[in-house]
Amino acid sequence: MLAFEVLAQSDASRQTIEAALGAVQTIVEYAGTVAFAVSAALLAGRRKMNIVGVMVFGVIVAIGGGSIRDMLLGRLPVYWVDDPTLLVVAAVAAMLTIPLFKIGTISVMARYDVMRVADSAGLALFAVAGTNIALDSGAGAISAVVIGVISGVGGGIIRDNLADRIPLVLSSGRLYASVVVVGCALQVALLELLSSRIVASAIAVGLIVVVRLLAIHFGWGAPTFAIDGRDVDDGELGAAGPRPA
Repeated sequence: MLAFEVLAQSDASRQTIEAALGAVQTIVEYAGTVAFAVSAALLAGRRKMNIVGVMVFGVIVAIGGGSIRDMLLGRLPVYWVDDPTLLVVAAVAAMLTIPLFKIGTISVMARYDVMRVADSAGLALFAVAGTNIALDSGAGAISAVVIGVISGVGGGIIRDNLADRIPLVLSSGRLYASVVVVGCALQVALLELLSSRIVASAIAVGLIVVVRLLAIHFGWGAPTFAIDGRDVDDGELGAAGPRPA
């Protein structure tokens, strides 16, 4: 009888942990969706898009990373098809950005770096969520890290391409994708050491957000590769390389 009671308690504890993880995962997805939708809406405003464009832009960017993640994992249809709640959340967040900007709320938030924190949080939240989902889908450690990175930066790449600019992840002099790689790798490593996914995810999110904000503030960045157009002709690189001096 005692053995059955222990097993029952174990099953109850497991169910409680699974329920808690599900709730955390949902919160992560909502927070990340809002952060990316607001970021996209602000860029849409700088590109002078109309109201419909702001909403569409915000939605596409907010669901982009998660959609790529699900397609890579074969989780079809992608997450927002069966449950369009996050689609609606992204649309509402993008549209609310307009009145909030007009009344000066966004400017106040930007003055206190709230928008930078939100963008960094969205990056971290989507990356960590993507890593967890990849692991749950049976992906190995390295694959889970790669999918986590894609989940985090995918929306930003879509955003920048639609706005006709080189993706920030590829051109920024500030630490960006490299921070996400380290954060996702740390998350996977911690999951081997800790029994709590919540703790491992929280540490990974904190690392990504803090290092990303410090990189923006102090100008930390990876070395860039720059070629002077006067010395190299793009049309000649494929055939003969740089012109001789």
